[in-house]
Amino acid sequence: MLNPIWLNTFKTLVELGHFTRTAEALNMTQPGVSQHINKLESACGYPLLTRFNKQFELTIHGRKVYQYALELIEKESELLIDLGKDEPFLGSCRIGCSGTFAWLIYPELLSLQAQHSQLSIELEASPNDRIFEQILSGGLDVGLVTKPPNPHYFDSRVIGSESLVFVVPTSVNTTIPFEKLLPEIGVIRHPDLDHYFQTYVDQSGSPQLSKLNLDTISTKGYINQIHQILVPIAKGIGFTVIPRCCVNLFLERDKLQVLDIAENVKDPVYLVSKRHSELARRYDRVVKVIEETLVQC
Repeated sequence: MLNPIWLNTFKTLVELGHFTRTAEALNMTQPGVSQHINKLESACGYPLLTRFNKQFELTIHGRKVYQYALELIEKESELLIDLGKDEPFLGSCRIGCSGTFAWLIYPELLSLQAQHSQLSIELEASPNDRIFEQILSGGLDVGLVTKPPNPHYFDSRVIGSESLVFVVPTSVNTTIPFEKLLPEIGVIRHPDLDHYFQTYVDQSGSPQLSKLNLDTISTKGYINQIHQILVPIAKGIGFTVIPRCCVNLFLERDKLQVLDIAENVKDPVYLVSKRHSELARRYDRVVKVIEETLVQC
């Protein structure tokens, strides 16, 4: 039997494409990663990598072993789900969502966990596309996304919505037409900005807003931590598009103002899981808690 630790190191190396990044991701040394790969090659009896100029390509044997590693992880995930599917408050719930939703739902999910000691909440904040990837690979069981899922790969349903707003500093003169104001003050970017901006443009029906090209607006900053996105704006720097509930949760919201461009711009929120993959019973109550919490958005 192939050592599962070596297989995981090999799988991570293939996906990251770099020995150093693999070592960092697995909290190992680079020689340790190389040792695992060498041992796995020895156990398989075939070379798995062709190395050149500090890079590598998978051999035909390496591609087979990588596929085997993926199937092994998926089977293990399916087994764990199957073992706990009849226990309503036993096991891990692996959930992916945006930083906004993590900020909102995590305290409520922890309250549920506090009532059921054998329930484990594992929440990962990621952009939409990353959540899709992790669900397909078996790293997550369910996700909350605002991008419509591909029905060929995912089961999904609308579980709520979030209101989107343009946010600027209170120091900004909002009597200036926004099509001139926004390029002038620059943008604070974040992983979901493009999606939020385009959704807002599409729903607003504003001819002035549709003329704005986000790519040509100067970047005043970038941050991938949702609770930090509004910090530069509170300090008078830039604008962004973000869910309204982020503004409501922000401690210095008195230093922010929402532009009155359009009302009721809403992004549907989809609950997604891998197609034809039955969820354990423990998700019944978890999903209900999420639905009740999303009403706040």
